[in-house]
Amino acid sequence: MRRTNDMNYRYHLLKYAGPASRWTCPQCGRKHCFAPYVDDDNKPAGEEYGRCDHESSCGYVKYPPTEDNSWRNPPDWSRYRQSKPKAFSLKKPEPIKEPAGGYYTIPRDIVLKTVRTNPLSDFLRFLTTIFDNEIILRLVREYFIGVTKDGDVIFYQIDLKGRIRGGKIMKYDSVTGHRIKDPAAKNPVNWVHVPMLRKGLLPEGWTMTQCLFGEHLLTKYAERVVCLVEAEKTAIICAGMMPEFIWLATGGKSGFNDRVEVLDGRKVIAFPDVDAYDQWCEKAAERPYLDITVSDYLQQNATEEELNSGADIADLLIRWQQENDLPPVSGVSPVSDSIQPIQPIHENPVIAEIRKYISPEYLSEVAALIEELDLELVSVTHIPNEQ
Repeated sequence: MRRTNDMNYRYHLLKYAGPASRWTCPQCGRKHCFAPYVDDDNKPAGEEYGRCDHESSCGYVKYPPTEDNSWRNPPDWSRYRQSKPKAFSLKKPEPIKEPAGGYYTIPRDIVLKTVRTNPLSDFLRFLTTIFDNEIILRLVREYFIGVTKDGDVIFYQIDLKGRIRGGKIMKYDSVTGHRIKDPAAKNPVNWVHVPMLRKGLLPEGWTMTQCLFGEHLLTKYAERVVCLVEAEKTAIICAGMMPEFIWLATGGKSGFNDRVEVLDGRKVIAFPDVDAYDQWCEKAAERPYLDITVSDYLQQNATEEELNSGADIADLLIRWQQENDLPPVSGVSPVSDSIQPIQPIHENPVIAEIRKYISPEYLSEVAALIEELDLELVSVTHIPNEQ
């Protein structure tokens, strides 16, 4: 709803500047999700005036009076699915049942023919500006990164049981690493099964059921902390720089859905792109039985340009490396099941900050205390036990 005489309206929503700039919502009671209305001096109009970030589950909004003491029209509550807080249950939902005949999959022998470095995909060419050959080869083997005859990268989705659910085909610029989108294409993403169906290589009626990108690594590394991002590219770059964690991707902002149920029992740190932070906080709150912490690192540290462009964690990592004119990161491929952090990049401040969210010293009890007292995490220090 817009007021016709907005020139007399002197209040605006407080610009996001970290969790402290968001209050507790007076309707749903959730912390750090209420944007208050403030004047030009950032003085709040009142505790009740503002908007809850959780539009779909809460929808609270109250406008302050204008200078002439008239009121804005009340919001159209009918556009919200609910006008009262959603009741979140701590009870785990019933496991998602597989179809009677199981999921449709892509034959492994066909997939393995595409997991190669000759020809080199444009995406892997870009990775050579960040990593040495050993790290790239490890990433190709770990994530089954494929390539088409045209040099496009294939990101295969492999589930916990090693079944290949699908393969996303994407184009990247080999120099900048930016994704290339065809404006004339009907669909922004191509899939491996589409030409295979056309050629009769898959049974008629074959249907794709997606899973998290990198999901198969959960079985291989059962004790590691899981880091969840949006893009497959982001997961791979972060896995190259911080291999002591499992990096998974939802495949997009809306991919934070039932696919994350597979993370039950794992400690998860989610790093959404800057434009998906509020949405992922809400999605995580809908699943309190999962141990998912949504990081606001990007909101705190991204530049204005990065905030406007919807940057992700990988963008900040790459920016730091380029600003310091560093050579590609090198590292020895890990032996057995023990992966150590790559030492040449230990001074990267982006990585140091990210690890604050993931460090085993950052216990859930400490996180609860920080939120309860509205504290700010400054550093994480290991204090050895005295003998």
